[in-house]
Amino acid sequence: MLALLVLVQTSIFGQDTDASGVVWHDVQDWGIEGRILPKHERQRWFDRLPASADGKVTKNVWNLSRDSAGMMVRFKTDAQEIHVHYRLKDSGIAMPHMPATGVSGVDLYAKDKDGVWKWVQVTRPTRQDVKTKIISGLTLGEREYAAYLPLYNGVEYLKIGVPKNASFEGLKPRDSKPIIFYGTSITHGACASRPGMVHTAILGRWLDRPVVNLGFSGNGKMHAEVADYLTETDAAVYVIDCLPNMSAGDVEKRCVPLVKQIRSARPDTPIILVEDRRNTNDWILPSRRAHHDKNHAALKAAYKELKQLGIKNLYYIPGDTLYGDDTEGATDGSHASDLGFMRQAEAFLPVLKDAISQVED
Repeated sequence: MLALLVLVQTSIFGQDTDASGVVWHDVQDWGIEGRILPKHERQRWFDRLPASADGKVTKNVWNLSRDSAGMMVRFKTDAQEIHVHYRLKDSGIAMPHMPATGVSGVDLYAKDKDGVWKWVQVTRPTRQDVKTKIISGLTLGEREYAAYLPLYNGVEYLKIGVPKNASFEGLKPRDSKPIIFYGTSITHGACASRPGMVHTAILGRWLDRPVVNLGFSGNGKMHAEVADYLTETDAAVYVIDCLPNMSAGDVEKRCVPLVKQIRSARPDTPIILVEDRRNTNDWILPSRRAHHDKNHAALKAAYKELKQLGIKNLYYIPGDTLYGDDTEGATDGSHASDLGFMRQAEAFLPVLKDAISQVED
C-alpha cells in the first residue's frame, strides 16, 4: 500500500519509477519550445498550430502541422545515462530518402564546460513505441541538455528517464522572442539525418535563441491564413522561405500582400525574404535553371517594390549558393543533406544577426 501511495504521489508530478529504477519525467510538466502560441487550445499537445487552425489553414497544412518539427525540450541532470520514452503519431518511421533517425528520432545535445552545444546521441526508432536508453557512460557532472523532436512524424507523449539517484530539472521554455521560419519541406527538415541538423535548429544553437519551425512539406506558399498565426506571436524576426513551393506567378501575387500583412500587425519586427535554393543538378537541367531564374527575379521585384513602399526592417538572402556551389549539398537534388543544411545556416547567420541587432540594440 505504501509503494502504491508513493507511485501515485510521483505520478501527479509526471514522475514514474519503473522496475529498473529509472525515473520518468513527462515533458508536458515543464513545457517545450517550438510550439507557436503555446497557451492556445490544441487538439494534441505536440501539434505545431493551435486547434483553431483546423479548417482555417488548408487541409494539407493542418495535417503537416501535426508533425513535431522544430520542437525542443531542455533539462538539467547529472545522470550518467539518459532514457527516452515516446510514441509516434504515424507508423511510417522513415522515407526512401530520409532515415528513421531524422523522420522519427529524438536527437540529444548537451552544453560542454564552455557552454557550447554539442551532439550526444539520437534514437534509432523501428516502431511507433520507442522506449530506449539513448546514452550511457556519460562523464560525471551536471549539465544542460536539449532534445529535438522528430521532423516528419508527430509525438503523442515524451518522457525523459534518468536513474533514481540522479538529479533532474526540467527547464521551462525561454522567454526571449523566437525566430519564426515559414517555409517548405526544406524548412520542415527534409532530408536531415537527425532533427538537430536542420538549419533552423543549428541557428537556434548558434544564436542561443528559441526557434519556431513552420515548414510545411509541399505547402509553404505564402498563405495569408498561415501569416495570421505568425503575426500573433511576437517574434524576434520572421523568415519567409517559401519559393521552393511556388512559381514566379505565385510570388508576384502573394509576396507583397504577405509582407504588408505581417508589417501591419508587427510594425517593427524584421522580415527576411529568402530566394529559392537551386537544385544541385540545375547546371545540367535547363528547364530547372530557368524555373529558379524566374523565381529569383520575381522575389527581387517584390523586394524592390516593398522597399519603394517604405517597408522598414526588410532583408534578403540570395539563393544561388545556399547549398554551396559544388553540387554536393542535397540528398536528391532538391532537399538538403546535412552538408546543405550547415551551408544554409552559415548563409542565414549574418543576416539574422544584423536583423535582430537593429531592433534589440
